[in-house]
Parts: sequence; C-alpha cells; structure tokens
Amino acid sequence: MRNLMHRRVLASSLALLLACPATLALAATDSAATDLGKSNPNQVVNVTLVLKLHNQADLENYIQRSVTPGDALYHQFLTTEQFSARYGATADEISRVQAFLQQHGIAAGTVFANHLAIQASGTIGQFNAAFQTSVHDYQSADGRQFHRPSTQQVIPSAIADTLMSTAGLNTNVKLHPHIVRGNRLGASKSPDMAAAAAAVLAKGNGTATGVPGEYTVGDVANFYNVNPLYQAGVNGKGSTIGIVTLAGFKPSDAYAYWAMIGLQVKANRITVIPVDGGDALAAGVGDDETSLDVEQSGGLAPQANIRVYEAPNNTNGNFIDAFYAAVSDNVADSISTSWGEAEEDYFPQMNNGVDETGVLKAFHQIFLEAAAQGISLFAASGDSGAYDLVDEGFGSPNFSTPLTIDAPSNDPYMTAAGGTTVPYSFNLTYIFGSGGGPIESITHEQIWGWDYLVKYLDKYDPGTNWQQALFSTGGGGGVSVYWNEPSYQSLTLGIRRSEPNQSLIDYTGAKPQTIFKLPANFAGRNTPDISMNADPESGYTLVDSVDFGGNGAASFFGGTSFVAPQLNGITALLRQSNGHRIGLWNPQLYFLQNFFGYGAFSSFNDIRYGDNWYYHGVPGYEPGAGIGSPNVANFNLFLRSGL
Repeated sequence: MRNLMHRRVLASSLALLLACPATLALAATDSAATDLGKSNPNQVVNVTLVLKLHNQADLENYIQRSVTPGDALYHQFLTTEQFSARYGATADEISRVQAFLQQHGIAAGTVFANHLAIQASGTIGQFNAAFQTSVHDYQSADGRQFHRPSTQQVIPSAIADTLMSTAGLNTNVKLHPHIVRGNRLGASKSPDMAAAAAAVLAKGNGTATGVPGEYTVGDVANFYNVNPLYQAGVNGKGSTIGIVTLAGFKPSDAYAYWAMIGLQVKANRITVIPVDGGDALAAGVGDDETSLDVEQSGGLAPQANIRVYEAPNNTNGNFIDAFYAAVSDNVADSISTSWGEAEEDYFPQMNNGVDETGVLKAFHQIFLEAAAQGISLFAASGDSGAYDLVDEGFGSPNFSTPLTIDAPSNDPYMTAAGGTTVPYSFNLTYIFGSGGGPIESITHEQIWGWDYLVKYLDKYDPGTNWQQALFSTGGGGGVSVYWNEPSYQSLTLGIRRSEPNQSLIDYTGAKPQTIFKLPANFAGRNTPDISMNADPESGYTLVDSVDFGGNGAASFFGGTSFVAPQLNGITALLRQSNGHRIGLWNPQLYFLQNFFGYGAFSSFNDIRYGDNWYYHGVPGYEPGAGIGSPNVANFNLFLRSGL
C-alpha cells in the first residue's frame, strides 16, 4: 500500500514536471479545425509585407568571408544603411508596393530601415481583395478560435518582383517558449528567495551554488570555462545584448535575481522596446521565459546593456516584426530567442492546404542581414528531443511521432542551442520515503533526454509505464526537411540525413489519416550546433514574481530556453575581449571542430553519452548535442588569434 501511495504521488509530480508553462497543447491538427465561415470583412488587422532581397548570392558570399580567418573581410561587418543599399529593396520598388496598398485602401506604415519589410493596416476585406484570398474564422478541436486565409494568397504581377510574402493574416499561433519545470527526484527545495540567497552567499563563492536544480550563472561559468575571461577583467562592458520575446516581464525581477546571487551589475541596463504594441504582462503566458532570458544573458555579462524587443504572441507577423526591428536597429551585438514551433507547422498539410513557409523565408532574410552586420544569433532548439511535434500535443496514442525539429533554430544562419545534462546524483524519495532509496549518478556531461529517468524507474519501480509519462522531454535536435545542409556542415563527420518512414498520422478518427509524409534521405541542415546544460533536474533557479508571487524565486527550471540566452551573454564577453562583434558563430564553430577536433586546447567538450530519444552521443558531431558544449576561454583565444 505504501509503495502504491508513493507511486501515485510520483505520478502526480511527473504530471507537474511535464507541464511546461505556456506550452500549447494541440488536441488535433489544424487541418481538421472547423471552418466557421468568412471573417468579419470590417475587422482591422495589421500585416507585414516582406520584400525580396537583392543579390542574395553575393550577400551569402560576403557573410562567409566575414567569418573566414585570413580573408580581407574577416570580421568586417556592414551597417544597416550599407545593407539596405546593397541588398534591400530600391526606393522605386518600395513606392510601387506602397502605391498598390493605397489603391486598395490599405494604409502603408513603417518601412523598416533595412528596406526588407513594410508594415500596413487595413480591413480583412481590403486584404482579401488585394491578395485574392478569403480569410475565414476557425475553431480547433481544443476550442481555440483563430482566423487565417482559406486559400493561398496571390501576389499581384505588378509587385511580384518585389513582394515575397505577407505575415499577419493568420492568428493560429503555435509559438511557445522552450522552458521546462522540473521537480527533482530527490528532496524538494524551498522556493524562498531569502533562503536561496543565504545558501548561495554562505558558500563564499559569490555567484555559484554547486547545487543541481539551483544552479546560477556562476555555475555556468564554472562548467564552461568562462572564469578566465572574468579574471582578465572581461565583464561585457561596451557590449549590448538583444532579446526577442513574445511575452512581457518585470525588469525588477532580473535585478532581484542578480542581487540574490550577489552579482554586481550595471545600473539601469535594461531597455524594453515594445514591438506592435508590446505584450500585456499576465501570469503563465511566457513572462518566466522573458525573465530568465534577461537574467541568464545579463548575469553572464554583468556590465553589458540589454535591449528586450517585446512583441505580442498574436501572429507569426509579430515574431517577424520583433526580429526585423532588433536587427534593423543594429544596436545589439548578439540576439537570442527561446520561442519556437515545429518546422512542419508552416507546411501546407498543417494549414488546410495554405503554404505558410513564407514565414520561414522572411526569417531567413533577416537572419542573413544579422550575419552581414556581425550580429550573432541564438535560438533554443526545443525541449522534446528528436520529436518536436510532441511538444505541441502530437504524441502517442492519438498521433504517430515523426522525427521533427524546431524553427527558427532550423535556419542555417541561426546558431541552434541544444541541451545537455551535467553530472549529478539522484534518487527517489517519492517511492522510498524520506530515506531516499538507491542513489545513481550521471558521471559525464551527456545529451539531455529523460529516458535516463525511465531506466532508473524501470529498475527500481518496475511495472509502470514511465516512458509514456516522460517521452520525449529532452534537447531538440535532428535534420531539417526544409533547409538544405549548409556548406559549413559539409565536411563534418556525424552529419545525418533525414530518416525514412517519417509520417504524421492521426489515429483519432474512424480510420488513420496521414497528415504528411516527410522526405527520406534529405540532405538537410542538422541541429543543434552547440549545447549546454538544459535538464531541469540539473537545472537552475530563476526569479519571476508574476508567476510565483512574493519574492518570486523558484528552482528546478531548465530547457534549451536557458542555453540560448547563456550563449548570448557569453557572446557579449567575447565581443568585449576581441574589440568587435563576433558574427555568425556557425562557420567558425565547424571550422574549429573539423580541423582541430577535441582535446585540452579545444573550444569544445565532446559529448559522447546520453541521447535525445533517437540520436545518441558519439565522438564528434551528432544531432543530440551538436559539436558539443563550449570551452569559452579556448574559443576566445581562437578568436583573438585570428587564425
């Protein structure tokens, strides 16, 4: 009876553990949503018109040269004005698009400084007429209501040479933060800020705790050899960190976190830039994500400035606008985001036959601009292992589980931040009581995937289907079936192609329905690129007074949401140390891995253990942890050497 009671408690705890804040749970594919008919034609909407790049091949060549040691353009980056003049739309092209909008009664608004997008406002009826479509209202099986075009939009021939796509008519938002709350299998910890602060400071090492589940930025510095930079006086001074997010937050929480761990930071360093009106702060809708982004990036670079580009999570157009604003401003030296959705969410099969991949192309253009301007970009790779769609509710038994990856980390000009588990020990107090029971340990940093917990549970509490409860939480990674393999991965051993027999099948109807079948043996972009500790069981403390009330401190948080801003903060240190922006990390990372490998002087730690439920740790690259985890001081030496 006692064991049964403890199993019930553990099952309840695991249910909480799997409840990622603000993660969308989709009960059925959106292609099965009920069509409620035409949307109100008089409803006013805001739409972003994305303009085509000029000379993209030349732009890609420029980017490659800017991160190639020994090239005359190495680390020579463009201003926004230079970029728009070389690669943006011309004044005549912009005027033609504006005239087209005015002909249909649509108000043409801000033209972004990069000359790649125009904001516009009009009624649904006006946009229907302008782009020969019909926007309808829908209701999904889980009760969500949204509107989107029921037919593919048509770009008129008069502006087809200039206008690439539009964004904002589809309010079927699936973007979610990649944060996971854990409840360690050992003794629970108090979320009290005062107690947590006392515990940190009592250790005498300032900003690190050494306690799994309560790690801070000081522990990150210990894990990944950041301390030599601090010892050399590098603290992020003169650098600016950018955060792109879809949720509001309280800046005071970030200052409270830094004070809690005894970290001296630059005063008044946070600037919030509302995009599309910003986001109204509300508990449980992503404020914890924005808080941790600022706390982690700013904690690793305590003297850097921080700019938070905060948009509402209403349409994919809002996310595009936030990135276009951040990159066009060209103030931030590095930018991270921890929001995303499955790559396949943009495919026609998931949108009632309407192709939404124009959103991916719009992101690609702004990521190219960022690289040309020397802005390093980081995006979380996801928290559902090799099966990204499971994070959105497409899991067994209602659906098959094809191998899928996350966007926008899938883009070749984005550095995809993956997840690991650092060494720690754990047991099961829930089953064995306060005595704790058997203790087991992870002895090497490994790919983050919770099947290691399944193995423990199967061993000490057999007969329960723990895998069903824990699948497929882990670091996102795999092979894109949209973006081709980039040149910087072409010489990398371990790069994979897409696997055969990968289909999303809906089993909820009278007979199975195949939603899509993914291409086999596709030579696609592999993710992640580089990884750091993301397992909430070996995770972190954050401060979020909106969700947790009072002083707002809580522990056992993780997810690749932490890794992207940590890499962002590390980049601020590298930028100060080198006296210039670092640019796109990826070609530089793969060059080092391909030609110098691993060892005492390597910029990476090889991750040879663990798995993300499909891709296993092996020597070199694998789509579980990528190249590995960083040795920051060694990477800095490489950058400073100019090799």
